[in-house]
Amino acid sequence: MQKVYLDSAATTQVREEVIAKMQEALANCYGNPSSTHSFGRSAKTQIEKARKTIAKQLNASPSEIIFTSGGTEADNMILRCAVRDLGVKHLITSKIEHHAVLHTVEQLEQEYGVKVSYVDLNNCGTPSLESLEELLKNSEAKTLVSLMHVNNEIGNMIDIDAFADVCKEYNALFHSDTVQSIGHWEWDLQKTKVDFLTAAAHKFHGPKGIGFAYIRKNIPLKQLIHGGEQERGFRAGTEPFHNIVGLEEAFVLAYENLDEERAYVTGLKNYFMESLESALPGVKFNGNCASNDKSTYTLVNVCLPFSAEKGALLLFQLDIKGIACSKGSACQSGSSTGSHVLTEILSEEDLQKPSVRFSFSKYNTKEELDYVVNCLKEFANS
Repeated sequence: MQKVYLDSAATTQVREEVIAKMQEALANCYGNPSSTHSFGRSAKTQIEKARKTIAKQLNASPSEIIFTSGGTEADNMILRCAVRDLGVKHLITSKIEHHAVLHTVEQLEQEYGVKVSYVDLNNCGTPSLESLEELLKNSEAKTLVSLMHVNNEIGNMIDIDAFADVCKEYNALFHSDTVQSIGHWEWDLQKTKVDFLTAAAHKFHGPKGIGFAYIRKNIPLKQLIHGGEQERGFRAGTEPFHNIVGLEEAFVLAYENLDEERAYVTGLKNYFMESLESALPGVKFNGNCASNDKSTYTLVNVCLPFSAEKGALLLFQLDIKGIACSKGSACQSGSSTGSHVLTEILSEEDLQKPSVRFSFSKYNTKEELDYVVNCLKEFANS
């Protein structure tokens, strides 16, 4: 049976170079980075090197990079600390954010009584800049806006510079979940005036369990996890040195190869969409994912022309064929309620049909995509 992995938006295959770096770190650099002896100093030096590498690529300061366990922790930390430490009384977000943001906002509303507002979406599911501006105009309390750069289910992208500029115009803080875009798009944080970003290494061929938060300097957040003085006193806990080394290596390789790999993966995405349209008349692409200008090149979310009864068996049948894909975020894989993102943007008729997210990486081939399209065509005719 052929094996085809088209679920890189959930997590990516780890690069061989990253595995080698991590193995070397585990074998040879096992000192506690907080220890003052040579073993500890060696580990600490490499952690700070990784911090500087990331900061330089993002055009940020090393002190603005805080290592976390991943995107979910970073989102929680930023939102919670902003309410607790900065006096934020109004949170503005959208109903298609990752649940790391949505559930945190809901909890903060219950715990602190903050006001929560949701930006309107356009017909394709992208947050409206005009709606955000209207909400900010009418906001008298200290406000934080949280809108993801690339939607993890449908791939829609916001014009993050424009959103950041509007937030600055109205003196609102701006947080963006950039888990699906860091490692896939260039950043210059001296030009893009966001206050907070989040990233996870496993979305760009690094290890799971490590990521980082970008917190713009001179924003006085306090630690959320208490204990030691790691991460400049901002996040306690012994640093997972091997994961940080893996994160750095994956980050460096992602940007060294960005142009070449983006062109290759974009070609795969376009080929896949063309093949689907030819093989399955009536197929639709959800959100803006069919547009390479308005969505990321790494995924498509496809509404397939199958009945609800047939669609209920689709992922099972694809799995039997060795094909990995998903109906939405992997974090919701056990949910029976369906995608909260698609619920916001699809008609009742299209919600009855199966929608599947296929996401790509440098490791995929056109031959694999041909196999997937043939399997879908066979399933449609069965």
